[in-house]
Amino acid sequence: MKDLLRRFTPYDETGGYLRGLAIALAAAAFLTFAGAFGTGDAPFGVRAAYWLTLMVVGYVFGSFIARFFFRDERRRGWPTWLRVITASLLMAIPFTALVSVGSGLFFGSRMLLSTLPVLFVPVLSVCLALTAINMIVETRRTAITHASPQPPKFLERLPLKLRGAEVWAVEAEDHYLRLHTSKGQDLILMRLADAVAELEGIEGAQVHRSWWVARDAIADAKRGDGRATLTLRDGAEVPVSRTYAGLLRERGWI
Repeated sequence: MKDLLRRFTPYDETGGYLRGLAIALAAAAFLTFAGAFGTGDAPFGVRAAYWLTLMVVGYVFGSFIARFFFRDERRRGWPTWLRVITASLLMAIPFTALVSVGSGLFFGSRMLLSTLPVLFVPVLSVCLALTAINMIVETRRTAITHASPQPPKFLERLPLKLRGAEVWAVEAEDHYLRLHTSKGQDLILMRLADAVAELEGIEGAQVHRSWWVARDAIADAKRGDGRATLTLRDGAEVPVSRTYAGLLRERGWI
């Protein structure tokens, strides 16, 4: 059921909902004040309700279309212009009929089949504009999200002989930390709690009061007698305490 709901959820999570809705509301406000497409003679309240209804319904419908043409892996290879045009056409074809119905309900216009081809061009132009705007916003957001992040601060603390190594694990030994890395081991003077904070940016987790482990460093995971043990790529065995076991199971580590 969770997978089914996710499949029919608009193309982004909460942030995508808010961004798409904000663009739809801004478009509704612009079209209302502009009196676009011959609606300027109608009372302000009527045309505001008309454009708000169309834009919100269009946003909901468009977000389903956008999910398939901007997020679906099978269509990522399509040129952007082709995805924009295809998604806009899929929106405009049924939405033209909706605009015809809405015009009749809000403005008393006669709903004739002969008017649909005339309505299609302005409807398609609005769909193209809003699809392109959403595409630009999401592309820029994705670019910012995937911009090269600053390396974790902890990497600056690696001894010279370990510089450039992958950090596999950090083990507390009295007041020192033993670093398990792709270039070997060494000790530094530091508290584990401070190290965990500075390791943010590397996919990993504290698995024991004395251990932090990177996800990519795990070569094997074993469970038995109510306890779990992780084997690292350097052969070190790391105990998993009950305190952290639940979280690691949720993440699929053990």
